[in-house]
Amino acid sequence: MAYVRKDAATLTKAERRRFVNALLEVKRRGEYDEFVRMHIAYNAPDGGRGLRTAHMAPSFLPWHRRLLLDLERALRRVDSSVTLPYWDWTRDRTTTSAPWTADLMGGNGRRSDHRVTTGPFAHREGNWPIRVGVTDGGFLTRDLGRRSAPIDLPAKSDLEWALKDPAYDVTPWDSTVEKGFRNKLEGWGTGRGSVSWRNHNRVHRWVGGDMLGAAAVNDPVFWLHHAFVDLQWYRWQRRHAGARYLPATPPGSGDTQHGRVVARHERLPPWNVTPGELEDVGRIYRYA
Repeated sequence: MAYVRKDAATLTKAERRRFVNALLEVKRRGEYDEFVRMHIAYNAPDGGRGLRTAHMAPSFLPWHRRLLLDLERALRRVDSSVTLPYWDWTRDRTTTSAPWTADLMGGNGRRSDHRVTTGPFAHREGNWPIRVGVTDGGFLTRDLGRRSAPIDLPAKSDLEWALKDPAYDVTPWDSTVEKGFRNKLEGWGTGRGSVSWRNHNRVHRWVGGDMLGAAAVNDPVFWLHHAFVDLQWYRWQRRHAGARYLPATPPGSGDTQHGRVVARHERLPPWNVTPGELEDVGRIYRYA
């Protein structure tokens, strides 16, 4: 039977406690840091050479769907009642609303160094050391809303702009495309600064701190954010019945994206699974 992923704002106190405790146990076992390492390893940009899977490519959505499933399975090995909640950032838009409560994600970082000082993942609690990253900081950091140059979270209209596009993705299958659901949701836009960050990318910028770079997994809100992104793919599939992951076939040898993106029935590294096999997860989970 499929289990249910719930809105973080609707979790009971007991559900919040069990979710947090499972996260802390996965961290204590050393499993959590492997997810951080994986996200760093597969965070290849457009400008580099070789295959792109996690970002700036069509496989952004199935790659993160599989990552979420792996973390969720680790949590459920600790407590079989736990599932990943999602953060609806179109509705819970302040620094004190869900999920920034003391019994869930904790709050903002302090002004001086952005260190998170409240909640179960605060450095002073001793349960969430940052061991893997692109900086030397050993504690979780956030700068919710970016206090030095404030930005807003994406609105419902921003999501609708992405959801109404009937094409999953378009050539050249990278961060420059201006059409297609995938990049409109991932959020690589034109221009400079905050106007170029849409949807998924803008949320990472709004949270700030550890969420700004390839080691974003160090902030556990990463999973709540990406569960909501995954929900949008789920919704897009239902709105555009029959629409599939693209590209269906690999770009040819004369194409600049040859060997750089994963087609529907190709293996999606580092797993032995294809994007096509991840399009329908209805037998595994559903969203409340």
